[in-house]
Amino acid sequence: MYSSNSEIDYYYIVAAAGVGKRMGLDYPKQFLEVDGKPIFIKTLEVIEKNQRVRGIVVVTNEEYISEVKKICEAFKIDKVIDVVSGGKERQDSIYNALEQIPKESIIGVQDGVRPFIQDRYIEESYTKLMTETNLDGVIIGVPVKDTIKVVNSEGKVVETPKRDCLFAAQTPQVFRGEILHRSYEQARQQRFLGTDDSSLVEKAGGSVGIILGSYENIKITTPEDLLIFSKKIN
Repeated sequence: MYSSNSEIDYYYIVAAAGVGKRMGLDYPKQFLEVDGKPIFIKTLEVIEKNQRVRGIVVVTNEEYISEVKKICEAFKIDKVIDVVSGGKERQDSIYNALEQIPKESIIGVQDGVRPFIQDRYIEESYTKLMTETNLDGVIIGVPVKDTIKVVNSEGKVVETPKRDCLFAAQTPQVFRGEILHRSYEQARQQRFLGTDDSSLVEKAGGSVGIILGSYENIKITTPEDLLIFSKKIN
């Protein structure tokens, strides 16, 4: 089914259902404008331009669905096939979006407020899945720079993992549709809350590879992150 000789439809889910609390905002951070564009539009523009991507589903807060649709139309993000309501947790939001995408596809999941996404992440993830048929997913990540400590409930250090084996996961995270659907359904049935999409696929027994990302591929979460973003585009 996943022969490297055949093309498979490629879809993206863009999670844009934040609330902006850590930014000190009274509106979702994805609507913050930098250089005349909301942050999530900067993200969508990169995905929109990739020739492989057939469609995009955006997840946002229920009360902003119509506004997101209007903004996407204004900035000519034509590949958006639907804008759906988010859930209590990010995992619930992605689950809602998956209902709009067929299982017989490749599905990328991207944070809406991670605007330094590069086209090569989109392209290389798809190509890696098409050529390495033993993989169920591919994530973007970077080696951690700091020494990591494992601490127990009493606040005591119990382990220092080897740093050369540790990566910080980013997005996009790209998977074969069938296992991503199955992993999310299994997590819901088991009431398991993962830390990212890959953790659900891993728990379901999937094999996930990694592509080297960039330390600049940050998620805009704090005012300091926004300052970095503003400097990079100006």
